[in-house]
Amino acid sequence: MGLAGAREWRWLVYASDESGQYEVYAQSFPGGGGKRQVSTSGGGGPRWRRDGRELFYYAGDGKLMAVPVRSGENFEVGAPISLFEFRAGTLEALFAPYAVTGDGQRFLINAVVETEPNEPLTVVVNWAAGAPK
Repeated sequence: MGLAGAREWRWLVYASDESGQYEVYAQSFPGGGGKRQVSTSGGGGPRWRRDGRELFYYAGDGKLMAVPVRSGENFEVGAPISLFEFRAGTLEALFAPYAVTGDGQRFLINAVVETEPNEPLTVVVNWAAGAPK
């Protein structure tokens, strides 16, 4: 669930299974009217871009989607665009195991990765010292 900005935006986004499958919706807040469906074929874990002009959600087919948004008194959504695919566990998909930067250009993702049980693990210590400044 997310609330578009603390400034002038008035729309709350959330996922609900009221249609029989999870979809992403936007609804005016705090008034509660004007509900709009944002996802087109299942979705969960909506996140706003900081400026409120784009929404992201994890689609039912395993893709991270971006939706252009114009909000204010009315809420208008463009066509969802597939950004990339990743595999989340079943329960995690509902809670969207990802975070998005304020500009909507980078994502931190908790994804299921297929590995061999005895594959070596690499631990990087003091990684911040080697990061560009």
